[in-house]
Amino acid sequence: MSAFPAGIESGFAAARQIADAVLLEGYVLYPYRASAAKNRLRWQFGVLVPPEYTAQGGEHSHQRTECLVEPRGGDRLAVELRFLRVQRRIVERATATGGFEPVERLELADRVFVAWDEAVEERIELLLPVEELAADGVLRPFRLPGVGETELLRENDAAVGRLVRRREQVDGLLRLTAEELPGPYRAQRLTVVVENTSTWTPARHARREEALPRSLVSAHLLLGLEHGCFLSVTDPPEWARPAVERCRNEHTWPVLAGPDRGRRVVLSSPIILEDHPQVAPESLGTLYDATEIDEILALRTAALTDQEKREARGTDERAGAVIDLADSMPPEVLERLHGAVRGLREITGGPPEAEQPWWDPGNDPAVDPERDRVLVDGHSVGAGSRVLLRPGRRRTDAQDLFLHGRTAVVEAVLHDVDGSVHLAVTVDGDPGADLWRAQGRFRYFQPDEVTPLGEAPPPADGAVRTEGP
Repeated sequence: MSAFPAGIESGFAAARQIADAVLLEGYVLYPYRASAAKNRLRWQFGVLVPPEYTAQGGEHSHQRTECLVEPRGGDRLAVELRFLRVQRRIVERATATGGFEPVERLELADRVFVAWDEAVEERIELLLPVEELAADGVLRPFRLPGVGETELLRENDAAVGRLVRRREQVDGLLRLTAEELPGPYRAQRLTVVVENTSTWTPARHARREEALPRSLVSAHLLLGLEHGCFLSVTDPPEWARPAVERCRNEHTWPVLAGPDRGRRVVLSSPIILEDHPQVAPESLGTLYDATEIDEILALRTAALTDQEKREARGTDERAGAVIDLADSMPPEVLERLHGAVRGLREITGGPPEAEQPWWDPGNDPAVDPERDRVLVDGHSVGAGSRVLLRPGRRRTDAQDLFLHGRTAVVEAVLHDVDGSVHLAVTVDGDPGADLWRAQGRFRYFQPDEVTPLGEAPPPADGAVRTEGP
């Protein structure tokens, strides 16, 4: 239970949805199995390794956040350091003598267990008067002791194996200072440094896997003021820009993350974000890959074989939750992932009828792509006409130049809002032409890029409309 004041806690609660996405980004990727190659090199963001390992591994043992704050009298600063602590898991099988022996793989009816690095979320919370941060500031060391756990695995009321988990000791330090800025504005430069101070000494050529259990993984900060506010580092007011430019942020980047675009909460993240980042409301849950499209991930996950799903469920509880989510997703939720349009009314500021496009070709009787015709070299060209393609060098799609000299069938004559005319065509001999035609997907050329090949048959109702290019 958080000890933060209600106002700060409500701001942190709103920001944690984004913070959770940062915390678990890349934790386990599709196809959500430990055996997948992409899941063998993990923990890519915000890894703070023990100091003695920095020379070998090339990673850092600290993060430094600097930003500007405008505190009020008697203000307090809330700090929530969040990170993952690697938990190493090995699998053991029950023996006939009542003991257990390590195995690479243990198959149960609904899942397959293998050795795997899980992660436990850790939080270090501080609530400090801002005035205490002046001069030498505040130093707060912390220690997370090593711990071991065992989980018995049973099937048909018999013990078939167990999972043995181990977390190593992790030591760290928070350094916080605040410096008054010169000038008429009552602002301060806040500095928060997070350090891994673990005393582990690696052997020569130690592997990264040995350092990870003693590291702070996906480390990031939530900072909140009880009464004052933060200034944006990305888009500060003009008077504060010189001071912001002197801020030094190392291995992390602070952004405003308060609810309703407020300025009382900052998220300092190892992944660079914009101010007031948001998770799309259509997002169905944590899929651990913000660079992928949720719809594609959901569809591909649902299409995994039963054996693949058993392996994913045995890989990790979080991976199993993704499998269950994809399997139980109703059609209306999946349809919601297909696309969304929002913000139009916010831009126009008008009633719903004001959001209609200013020109709708479907409702304009003056245009009809399937019946309109255009004069090319004195010939009437329209849907059904055959043409020779002569793409010009002004085209933005260089691949169309490969179609020079090919013949094609005109499918429609299109007029754009600038008064230009375009011919939609399907290329002769294209094996996908029927599919493109059914989907309304064509290649487009201007009238001076084609040569007519004979007269086109007139439309069925005899209506002919001739337009110039």
